[in-house]
Amino acid sequence: MKAVRPKRVLCVDDEKIGLRVRKLMLENHGFEVLTASDGQQGLALFDKHPVDLVVLDYYMPGLNGGQVAAELRRRRPEVPIIFLSAYFSLPPSALELANVFITKGDPPEVLIEKIEQLVWRNC
Repeated sequence: MKAVRPKRVLCVDDEKIGLRVRKLMLENHGFEVLTASDGQQGLALFDKHPVDLVVLDYYMPGLNGGQVAAELRRRRPEVPIIFLSAYFSLPPSALELANVFITKGDPPEVLIEKIEQLVWRNC
């Protein structure tokens, strides 16, 4: 019988401390986590590894989250995207690309719950 790999989440955020905390939190919930500190690095990891879901910051230097989300959708439209931002609103054109929008002020359980709903729905 083939072993089932843990669900893999790609987190893209230019805030290194938040990214590290998010990685530890998700790993403690059984996810495999890839991290990228900018959009270009995130796209490279997305192309190189099978990813079940992307957690994406919006405001980043270089490629912003909207640009990254558009490219993710073009490459693999079936992969769910969660925007996670310190801001309470994002441009409507960006929100259309995401499955869920969560603020960084929301409790961590909200992020975990949404990730679990999206990755298991896509099984």
